[in-house]
Amino acid sequence: MSRVVLVTLDNFSEKMAGPAIRVWETARVLAAAGHDVRILTFAKAEREGAGFALEHTDVPHFDTQLGKPDVVVIQGFLVHTFPWLGERPFRLVVDLYDPFHLESLEVEKHNPLPERQAALAHAIDELSRQVRAGDFFLCASKAQRDLWIGQMAAAGRVNPLTYDADPTLRSLIALAPFGLAAAKPVQTRHAAKGAFPGIDTEDKLVIWGGGIYNWFDPLTAIRAVGRARETVPNIRLLFMGAKHPNPDVPEMKMATQARELVAELGLENHVFFNEDWVDYADRHNYLLDADLAVSAHFDDIETAFSFRTRILDYLWCSLPIVATEGDFFAGLIEERGLGAVVPYEDAEAMAQAFVRLLGDDAEREATSARVADAAAGFKWEATLAALVDYCAAPYPAADAELFAGSASSETADMSVLSALTPAQRLASLARRTVDSVRTHGMRETAGHARRFIQKKLA
Repeated sequence: MSRVVLVTLDNFSEKMAGPAIRVWETARVLAAAGHDVRILTFAKAEREGAGFALEHTDVPHFDTQLGKPDVVVIQGFLVHTFPWLGERPFRLVVDLYDPFHLESLEVEKHNPLPERQAALAHAIDELSRQVRAGDFFLCASKAQRDLWIGQMAAAGRVNPLTYDADPTLRSLIALAPFGLAAAKPVQTRHAAKGAFPGIDTEDKLVIWGGGIYNWFDPLTAIRAVGRARETVPNIRLLFMGAKHPNPDVPEMKMATQARELVAELGLENHVFFNEDWVDYADRHNYLLDADLAVSAHFDDIETAFSFRTRILDYLWCSLPIVATEGDFFAGLIEERGLGAVVPYEDAEAMAQAFVRLLGDDAEREATSARVADAAAGFKWEATLAALVDYCAAPYPAADAELFAGSASSETADMSVLSALTPAQRLASLARRTVDSVRTHGMRETAGHARRFIQKKLA
């Protein structure tokens, strides 16, 4: 048995987004395997753990609360703030299921270029530190594994030591896709049909699980409903969560554009937004009211390496899926016959898929059965098997001594900043200084700045 601590920046309450769900389920699976498990979060901790402890922490108390674990699993922006995470006796597992440097390109898309450059530099700096500090890494798909091995190779982590220890590198980076609950969902109430204003019990409901972010394409789904209503007049589209459960995540421009398009097309009686986030324990009651699920995105680099967590809930609830081509799940949908895959931003093709699946009960039921079969391979206990095995016998990376202390280096961060103009570098450094003062205090920030200047002048 190992003492395992999972560290995250996300909220744990009745409403949880994907990162918190992943940490929660990881803790549950590890605890069920016999490990002593705790979650430390820098955000809200408003629910009781399920066989594990859940605690709030903050910057001044984090080191003390962390204690002396055998394994620490991290997620998100942590190593820049706590570079010593890669220097302690415990084994450090880095969960890379979310390529947030690529996500940053869309999150910051509508901001001024200097802010976008600085945000990307911050993300790349964090990832570079994580890649150098970790003993073991997790990712969500084969495409992601290729992405991260490339980054590891550039950072020097693919070297004679790691190669000789395991030429496949599976002992360094393993697949751990987002998962779903082993127990089939049982509907306890109708949350959408006959319950949500404007959606009747006999309507044909298409559901959009989760939030509306800049890298998604709700506009094509809305336009598709506008076309499909000519054949299926009682078609309804429900966006399940318009407001993110983490108050630090602002509403994105795409959410505003989606509402504006509904008004422009006069679809107020066909497209609806659930303005709050659905409780984690209640989400199945919305999904099981639906006839179809939809996922739409753009032809960009984020799509190529994404792993749409909301689609796991579609599989869990045996929902036929209409999705845009290009990502991991589009391939699965085509291969297993789980619904329909349509071209990027093709409202007509999506409308035809809606009409075909909503108009043929027999085909929809057969598709639903295939979705249920496909779901079996995504149980959390299966997707997290590599992590469970690692925690049973944790080991240092083969090149751990070679990279000891390297997470404290400035090299990766400044290599990115060197591509910026002087004004952009100044803006980025100012932003990082403010962040440092907030998290570390003025004295430590001043010391860090002094050491940085001395290093540059040496």
